[in-house]
Amino acid sequence: MKDMNRLASSISRRQALAGIGVAAVGVVASPSIIRAQSADVIRFGHLTPRTGFLGPLGEFAVQAVDLAVEEVNAAGGIMGRKLEILKEDSVNPQTASTKAERMVERDKVACLLGEISSASCLTIAQVAQRTKTLFVNTGGNSDALRGANCNRYMFHIESQNSMYVKTCGRSLMAQGLVKGKKWFSLTADYAFGHDLLKVAKRFMEANGGQFAADKLVPTDATDFSALLLEIRAAKPDLVISNLAGNQITNFLKQYAEFGLDFPVAGFGFDTALAWAAGKGNFGGTWPVVWHHLIDTPATKAFVAAFTKKYGKPPENQAWGDYNIVKIMAQSMNELKSTDTAKLIEHWEKGAKFDVMKTRPGYFRASDHQFMHEMYTIQALPASEIKNQWDIFKSSGPVPGPSEDLEVIATTKEEAECKMT
Repeated sequence: MKDMNRLASSISRRQALAGIGVAAVGVVASPSIIRAQSADVIRFGHLTPRTGFLGPLGEFAVQAVDLAVEEVNAAGGIMGRKLEILKEDSVNPQTASTKAERMVERDKVACLLGEISSASCLTIAQVAQRTKTLFVNTGGNSDALRGANCNRYMFHIESQNSMYVKTCGRSLMAQGLVKGKKWFSLTADYAFGHDLLKVAKRFMEANGGQFAADKLVPTDATDFSALLLEIRAAKPDLVISNLAGNQITNFLKQYAEFGLDFPVAGFGFDTALAWAAGKGNFGGTWPVVWHHLIDTPATKAFVAAFTKKYGKPPENQAWGDYNIVKIMAQSMNELKSTDTAKLIEHWEKGAKFDVMKTRPGYFRASDHQFMHEMYTIQALPASEIKNQWDIFKSSGPVPGPSEDLEVIATTKEEAECKMT
């Protein structure tokens, strides 16, 4: 895997520095305004890509944050104070770092939340460590963020790549698509993709499979025809996606157009990408951190509120950003403090939180990864699809009810985190 700092630099060159804006709940942003926490307001900083290949997911994140803030304030706020969110388009790793530092130093936010790009997560985490500010990653999957690049001030409600691979891997093994099989993989050429490919290869080697080929795909690629011709010629047992953002949507659409019938699966996924691909194009087996069809009271309430406000159900990126606002507010109210050290200690001691699933989750002290259930979804045949949203069927929770939540996470042998 390439060095993440070098990758952060390379992605910066590939993405356009455009559409940078600042929005806030109840606040008009301006460079000339110096904000600070006040007696009646507590502010969080939220960074996520609103443009580029991850932009469609970032929009769900922002909508979820706005809904969570409304609900927190309707319930009395934080220690009786109003919660406000300062929101910015992180754009790329360098811009994310600059904006994170400005939120901390100028705007005096109590914490930093958000992100989807693993490369941007790294640069924000460096700001968090330097300024001793709590940062919770809601969308970056790279194991390295929980490993060699971990730090005391960064937590992760989003699952790590190992959790995605091991969750989906269980389903693929049950389908007989691992041992003795050859995979053709397509991998997003940035920190997340490189890390995911590393984890996928480790899984395959441990379970008797091999790769027929693995191809790196630039994050701005939109035409997959050359790769689809290679897949057709290779005749793999399974096509694996280690792609990200709207790369996945474009690939699925073109895969369907080519009429290829090799099984498809992926190790990184967001349900918005399946919705964008549409009926007849979405196919295969995919792991998700959460989805809108989970049969729990909390999920049903969230889906109803989100759908009422935005006219569509939330997807799994929305789940992470919504829940971390709620977890942060709950923790501050319980501790009666916004103090970073107290929050870290509270979470490291195993505080548990309801996150709309069948059992609560908690942050693992060793690497600050949130431990919780995941799911594997499979595309429904076109004939069984009744609307544009409910286009898949889901496994039960993974791990199962009798298993420890940590069985799908990195093991002690795989872990590289030395908390600083």
